Amino acid sequence: MSVATDYYELLGVGRSATDEELKRAYRRLARELHPDANPGDAEAEARFKEVTIAYETLRDPERRQRYDMFGPEAVRGAGGGGADPFGFGVNIGDIFESFFGGQPGGFGGTGQRAGTRRGNDAEIFVDLSLYEAAFGIAKEVTITLPVPCDTCQATGARPGTTPITCTECRGAGQVQQVRQSFLGQMVTSIVCPRCHGLGQIITSPCPDCRGEGRRTKERPLTVEVPAGVDDGTTLRVSGAGPAAVRGGVSGDLYVHLRVAPEPGLERSGTDLLCKARISFAQAALGTTVEVPSLEGPLELDIPAGTQSGEVLRLAGKGVPRLRSKRRGDLLVSVSVETPSRLTKDEEALLRRLAELRGEEVAPPESSLISKIRSGFR
Repeated sequence: MSVATDYYELLGVGRSATDEELKRAYRRLARELHPDANPGDAEAEARFKEVTIAYETLRDPERRQRYDMFGPEAVRGAGGGGADPFGFGVNIGDIFESFFGGQPGGFGGTGQRAGTRRGNDAEIFVDLSLYEAAFGIAKEVTITLPVPCDTCQATGARPGTTPITCTECRGAGQVQQVRQSFLGQMVTSIVCPRCHGLGQIITSPCPDCRGEGRRTKERPLTVEVPAGVDDGTTLRVSGAGPAAVRGGVSGDLYVHLRVAPEPGLERSGTDLLCKARISFAQAALGTTVEVPSLEGPLELDIPAGTQSGEVLRLAGKGVPRLRSKRRGDLLVSVSVETPSRLTKDEEALLRRLAELRGEEVAPPESSLISKIRSGFR
C-alpha cells in the first residue's frame, strides 16, 4: 500500500468518524471486496487488504492518534504475531468473528445449528364465492403435507431405540475448518457432513418414516377467512406447513385466495357495481327496479328525469372493509334504452310530445318508403 494512501478515504468516512461509523463502513467494504466474493480478482484482493489495515488502525484509539499525527508509517509494525500478514497485529479471524458471527467465510453461510430445525413453508389455493369473501367463512380444506411420525414420535429412530450424538460435531451440527490464507488463519464453520446439521445419528431408523421423523399424510384443515378479503389475498397459517425433519418447528402454510366472479356484480375495492336498464318512459317518469346484491335482489327507486349513465348509490350494501364492520356501497349505473321500432300510435304520441316541448324532430317518412322498409322488418 502506498504511504500516501489516506485511511479515512479508503473507508469512505470523515476524520471525525465514530467507532460505529467505522464499523459500518468496514462491514460494507469487507462484504464487497472479500476474496471469496471476488475469486481471482487481484485488485479486489489488494483493496481488501488495504481497508482491513485501515479499519484495524482507526478502530484503536492509540493507533488512530499516532496515525492522525504522523501518518501510516507511524503505526506500521505496531504489533507482531504470525496471524497478521501485514505487521499490524491484525487478527483477521477475530475481526470476522465480531462482524459476521463466525458464519462460514463470514459471507452468507448457512450457520445452521442443531436444535433449530424448522420445516419448509408450503402454499395452497382456496376458491371462494364473492359472498364468502365478503362476509368471511371457516373454509374446510384437505391438504397433503409431511406430519410428525406417530410411530417414532418424530425422533426418526425405531421404537425402543434412541438417536445417538454425532461424534463428528459432538451434537453441535457444525464443524470448524481452519485454513491458512494471505489474510492469516481463517476459521470457518460448515454444516456437519455426517449428521447434516442435525447433531444426531440414527443407527436404527424407524420403519415407517425411514429415519426422517415425519410422514406425508392427508389431513383436514380449517382456514379462517376474514370478512372483506379480495381475489389474490394471501393468508399465512403459522405452524400449519410441513413438519421439520426429526421434530422441530413446522413451517407455515400460505393460503392464496381465488374469488369467483358473481353474475351481475363487479367488485371495486369495497364497492359493488351493477347495471340497471330502463326505458325512455321509465327514465322520464321514474320507476322502481330490482338490482342484484350480496343479500339477494333489492328494490331501487329510479327518480323521474334520470339520465342514461347516471350512477345511483345504495349506501352500506357493498363489501365489508377488512377487519372492520363498515361496508362499501352498491353503485348502480343506469342505462336508458331508446326504442328502435315504433308503432304508428307510438310514433304519433312521441311526435305530439316533441311538439308540446317545442323540439325539432325528423319529418315522418313517406308512405312508399315506409312500406318498403316495413317489408324488410
